[in-house]
Amino acid sequence: MEFTGTDEYVVTEELQMAVNAAIRLQKPLLIKGEPGTGKTMLAEQIATALDLPLIQWHIKSTTKAQQGLYEYDAVSRLRDSQLGEEKVHDIANYIVRGKIWQAFESDTQSVLLIDEIDKADIEFPNDLLLELDKMEFFVYETKQLVKARQRPIIVITSNNEKELPDAFLRRCFFHYIEFPDTLTMERIVQVHYPDIKKALVSQAMDVFFDVRKIPGLKKKPSTSELIDWLKLLMADDIPADILKNHESANSIPPLYGALLKNEQDVHLLEKLAFMHRANR
Repeated sequence: MEFTGTDEYVVTEELQMAVNAAIRLQKPLLIKGEPGTGKTMLAEQIATALDLPLIQWHIKSTTKAQQGLYEYDAVSRLRDSQLGEEKVHDIANYIVRGKIWQAFESDTQSVLLIDEIDKADIEFPNDLLLELDKMEFFVYETKQLVKARQRPIIVITSNNEKELPDAFLRRCFFHYIEFPDTLTMERIVQVHYPDIKKALVSQAMDVFFDVRKIPGLKKKPSTSELIDWLKLLMADDIPADILKNHESANSIPPLYGALLKNEQDVHLLEKLAFMHRANR
């Protein structure tokens, strides 16, 4: 079972090797990188390429590790008991299976995405150590031991908002997705817009990478934002000449709202443009 990418996802040789190494080692693949570099999409494309079901667990700040295993719905059971429901006598009716349980009980191997694990509290990864290592957990309410029928391919993403525990890191295969270089970015654009004019791509890329180089940006534009920007440039039929004659230090890019995501960065570019004009 080898992952070689898909027609919809440009994968570098290093990332391809990381995915296949994690599969062979039967370890979770921990993926870090700038937001918008395709970390979440990677899990989707692994499932597509290997023809496996995808189970997605998107982590929030309030998410607890136990929710990935199961939850006991005591409130529903109390309500049903008040209504005289017959099913209250079987506590198993009120066990809600989490995403990890779903992956464990899958008849075929699945891809389990644990997305943005660093959003949860610091104890979250440690609380999953045993379950992800042993591929089993115990349901105390029903005295049931749940074992994985097939070991899932586990992809864990992180935006580096907080450090992950060393004990957790030791159990993962790690890969950092470097920001795409110009050639890789051109391949990504080609996948999304196969009919786009080469001149427009060339000039837009120059502006895009010039903006990313500006010191002091709070949020550098990412791959996904470049894709959105190109879509707008094509929709508004912006000529490549306008971008060719554009000087990043002299003005902010047309339709900049697709690239810049906060007023601080817009003000920074406006200030740089003003200073450039004043020094002429």
